Amino acid sequence: MENTMLNAIHASLECGGAIPYLGPGVLTVPGQQSAVPDSPETLVGKLTANSSVPHKIRKNLTAAAQFIENFKHRKTVSTAMTAAFRGEAQPLAVHRYLATLPSLPLVVHAWYDDLPQKAFASRVGWGMSQGVSQAEHFGNWVHYFHSDGSRAMNGADAIPAAALGWSTLVYQPFGSVSPAANYLVSDSDFVEVLTEIDIQTPIPPMVQTRRLDRHFLFLGCRFATQMERMFARQIMKRSSGMHWAVLPEEPTRNEARFLIEQNIQRVDMPLQEFVEALAMMGNPRSIQ
Repeated sequence: MENTMLNAIHASLECGGAIPYLGPGVLTVPGQQSAVPDSPETLVGKLTANSSVPHKIRKNLTAAAQFIENFKHRKTVSTAMTAAFRGEAQPLAVHRYLATLPSLPLVVHAWYDDLPQKAFASRVGWGMSQGVSQAEHFGNWVHYFHSDGSRAMNGADAIPAAALGWSTLVYQPFGSVSPAANYLVSDSDFVEVLTEIDIQTPIPPMVQTRRLDRHFLFLGCRFATQMERMFARQIMKRSSGMHWAVLPEEPTRNEARFLIEQNIQRVDMPLQEFVEALAMMGNPRSIQ
């Protein structure tokens, strides 16, 4: 069964029929300490290190970010986020493997680091769409960027003409440290998005088009919180009826229910081993 599933996933990725969806867990490599925060728990520790936050919310990322925004300034939150993710971290095996795939219409990167951008730097014909905060860019849900980091200008949330020619779109729904340090991280950021997400307003039109009838492959993701499940559900909307998630840890009750609800098949193996297996089926040198 495992080999059959791996073959199906590999074939879908090679032909562009599967969309990788990366969570912060891709940064958790056994035996290695990540140079950037690899979980909400780690990140909130960075944000509260130099800001006094009530004890009851010190471990809650969105609530802590909101408190800092309210009692200091939005710029304080953005500066702390940039300090946490601006570093010399290099792409990992999973990022390098995805960059070798010949047909990859869409990658969803649901975290704030810029490792996918670094991995894709040697490719041509790709660009980014990143969620932006209404607190900083009122009236806009996303910004588009060329692969060199320059802004692909658009009116409101219209698709820039240049973006229509991108063979690969890297979609970062929470924003990213690069190229413009835009972040969705506070309670108010997410309230704005979640108010509209059911009717798909914050989801870029290019994402809505490119996900049609395609499978999703979840890597480094957990579905333990309502927000994690809600974003995954809405980004997957109108895609194919079957997906995969590399999830070596035993799912929680809510996660197991979500996997069944969305017809997501669990791949019970460590992410590093999974990536190595896929790379060996294609180009064994792709992760070296």
